[in-house]
Amino acid sequence: MEGLTWLNTFGTKFYKAFLFEDRWRLYLNGLGATLSITLGAILISTVFGMVLCLMKISKYPVLRGPAKAYIDIIRGIPVVVQLLIIYNVVLVGVNNKIVIAVIAFGINSSAYMAEIYRSGINAVDQGQMEAGRSLGLTQTQTMWHIIFPQALKNCLPTYTSEFIVLVKETAVVGYIGLMDLTKVYSSVQGMTYDAMAPLLIIAVAYFCITKVLAVIFARMERRLRQSDKR
Repeated sequence: MEGLTWLNTFGTKFYKAFLFEDRWRLYLNGLGATLSITLGAILISTVFGMVLCLMKISKYPVLRGPAKAYIDIIRGIPVVVQLLIIYNVVLVGVNNKIVIAVIAFGINSSAYMAEIYRSGINAVDQGQMEAGRSLGLTQTQTMWHIIFPQALKNCLPTYTSEFIVLVKETAVVGYIGLMDLTKVYSSVQGMTYDAMAPLLIIAVAYFCITKVLAVIFARMERRLRQSDKR
């Protein structure tokens, strides 16, 4: 009987937190904001991270110095502090909070992406560069056609982890008043005076997002390994 009573109580709480007055729309909108920020930021960091990586491994100090300083500074400051700086100082006149969040997380993630790319490139046997040059390829051609494809395969597991971490890091955008998936909890909790049901709902939502990403990238890794065996 106690178990049945608890189940009925939880069912009532879940109904109030998710279905009553179409509150599921709040979660859906919050999920949309979370995914929009994550996808926008990962696009920025994927491209800008590669630029930083190439600057850091460059033989020219004028490129290595700024890249190293940028990476050290960004990695040494909490992402929520960077978000607040960009919102309150750098982009103070911008009204679109989604854009602000995308830029903030893109800038932050790019520093980590640069190191992911660098480690992937360093993992490629140095003899590959010599082999490419012996075939008459330039250094740029060797990097593009031989080194990069192998490096990207090495980077994929860590890239996956960064993508998943980025999804969870976006939970701090509530600091700038943006209604993401986590911020929905505060809104619903204020309506229902119950914390358990909305917390469980957003926890399941985050788990589903990260699980789907993990499955997608795991399949990509398997296909890449199969292509190596051919």
